[in-house]
Amino acid sequence: MQPGLLLAATTLAAVLGMALLEDEVCKAPDGKNGSPGLPGRPGRPGQKGEPGEPGRPGLSVNIRGPRGADGDPGSPGFPGTTGPPGAPGLPGRRGMPGPPGQKGSAVTVLGQPRPAFSASRLSPPRSGTTVVFDRVITNQESSYNPQTGKFTCKTPGLYYFAFQVVSSGDLCLAIAKNGLRVVSFCDNNSQGILQVNSGSSVLSLAQGDQVSLTTDPAQSSSIYSGPEADSVFSGFLVSPETA
Repeated sequence: MQPGLLLAATTLAAVLGMALLEDEVCKAPDGKNGSPGLPGRPGRPGQKGEPGEPGRPGLSVNIRGPRGADGDPGSPGFPGTTGPPGAPGLPGRRGMPGPPGQKGSAVTVLGQPRPAFSASRLSPPRSGTTVVFDRVITNQESSYNPQTGKFTCKTPGLYYFAFQVVSSGDLCLAIAKNGLRVVSFCDNNSQGILQVNSGSSVLSLAQGDQVSLTTDPAQSSSIYSGPEADSVFSGFLVSPETA
C-alpha cells in the first residue's frame, strides 16, 4: 500500500472511533446510529445492600381437619372401622395353692337314718286294689304298715322298691306313689301254672309320701296264696335328701 493511502486510512479510523464514542452513542460518520458493539466484560460485584423488611408469617396447616375462619381447630373426623381381634395372650402364671380347708367332722352310718322293710304275703284280705303283705320280715324304723300294705316316708330322699309276686293266672301290678301309679307290670299266664312276676323302681320321696303295690281293677289279678311259694314286697333308702 502506498504511504499516502495508509495515512488516510489511519486518519479515517481515528475519526470513526471518535464518532462512535460521541455522546456515548455509536454513530456512523454520516450521523446515523451504528450497529451495537461487542458485549463488555462482566463488572465487579457491587457492595452488600441493607437488610430488607421481615416477611409476613405463613399460614399454619392443621392435618386433623380444616380450620375455621377465626383460626380455631376444625371438628374431629369420623371414627375409623374397628380392627380385627388380636391374637390370644399367653397364659398367665399358675397361682399359689390356697390354704388347706378345715377338716370335716367324722360321720358314721350308725347315726344316719336307715329306713328299710321287707314283707311277704301270707293270707291278706282280698278287698281293695292295694296288695297287702302281712308278714313282716324286716321293718327298720317301722315305716311299713303290714295292715294297710303301705310304706310311709319319714326321711326324704331316694328309695328303691322291688316286688316278686307269685301268680297262677294273668296278673297286672303297679308300684304306686300316694295312690297314683308310677310303673306298671303285666304278665299273661294262659297255662295256669305258678310263675313269678317281678318289678322295681327308684322313687324320690318327701316326708309323708306313701308307696304301695296295687292291682289293676280292669285286669284279673290271680295272686297265689299258699305254702308252696311266697310273694315279697321290699324297699329301702338309697340316699337321703341333702339340705
